[in-house]
Amino acid sequence: MSELTFEQMLEESLKTIHTGEVIEGTIIDVKPDEAILNIGYKSDGILTRNEYTNEPNVDLTTILNPGDKMEVKVLKVNDGEGQVLLTYKRLAADRGNKRIEEAFNNREVLTAKVSQVLDGGLSVVVDEVRIFIPASLVSDVYEKDLNKYAGQDIEFVISEYNPKRRRYIGDRKQLIIAKKAEMQKELFARISVGDVVEGTVKNVTDFGAFIDLGGVDGLLHISEMSWGRVENPKKVFKVGETLKVLIKDIDGTKVALSLKFDDSNPWKNASTKYAVGNEVTGKVARMTDFGAFVELEPGIDALLHVSQIAKEHIEKPSDVLTVGQEVTAKVVDFNEDGKKISLSIKALLVSDNKEAPAAAAKEDDSDVVSVDIDAVIAKQEAEDAE
Repeated sequence: MSELTFEQMLEESLKTIHTGEVIEGTIIDVKPDEAILNIGYKSDGILTRNEYTNEPNVDLTTILNPGDKMEVKVLKVNDGEGQVLLTYKRLAADRGNKRIEEAFNNREVLTAKVSQVLDGGLSVVVDEVRIFIPASLVSDVYEKDLNKYAGQDIEFVISEYNPKRRRYIGDRKQLIIAKKAEMQKELFARISVGDVVEGTVKNVTDFGAFIDLGGVDGLLHISEMSWGRVENPKKVFKVGETLKVLIKDIDGTKVALSLKFDDSNPWKNASTKYAVGNEVTGKVARMTDFGAFVELEPGIDALLHVSQIAKEHIEKPSDVLTVGQEVTAKVVDFNEDGKKISLSIKALLVSDNKEAPAAAAKEDDSDVVSVDIDAVIAKQEAEDAE
């Protein structure tokens, strides 16, 4: 029996490998674009940057170190130059596929960093498997600009798993909806009408502002923003601003809010400040054909009827008054229940006419009357309707 040569004995001591086989190797050298591994074969294995990761321009010297052991997959036993080509990313992708399949079957919530912002959605990578999250599944609301998600860690579930077509779809929207539903349930369990809660301005419109209470958006209507008059909510509130609001009403999942707190109600001391006979000063807030409404303070307007503006006859208030003009008048009627006040400038003119005989003063004063505001407005509306 002939003896084996050294080369033959060495070759027999080395293992055989096959394309597609998963083996363990030891890194013996690392360059920026490739690593060389001892895989126990007659040739060393070559792991290029492109077969290590899908990330572009990665410097392998910053990731791999000589002496490290790692599992790789044999891509080609002989590349034509006697070298064994290896791949790590395809092995990771194979294992990633199983990981994604398990997550899909178990409805597992995954977390990954957004690697790319695309025109139609977001791209994330889980164990070398690229998952696409369409823009429609990124949030429960329309997202005009997805760039804010770049580089962020986000949670999602796998809604579609199709390895044959390499189609992996993620869904973040359903997690947000489920979370909000839970928050909504918790919120309604602890709030009630009359509570003061903290919220964040989410959106501002011409008719009001939507306040995020934590799972529920409450409406702060323009009429509830102040005891006074608010002309433009967008000039008063900013998105992201934190507010303490009063829960005025709860109707199913709809919550009505208010900033009209009782301790700041201007009508609390109004019966004293605006008692009949008091002289008051305010600014003309708006005018109609039948009179002018004078703002005495934010939240309290009084009617100055056209017949009470002057001693002489006036056709309409705008003939002698302008919006924003400051006027002084006498309170001739105060209705606390209806929150209505009537004013008269004529009454002051009568009382200031000291040279007039008492009888004449009495006669003039008879022209000073309190005005039924509701009746006046109703009459004007009826005429307008005709």
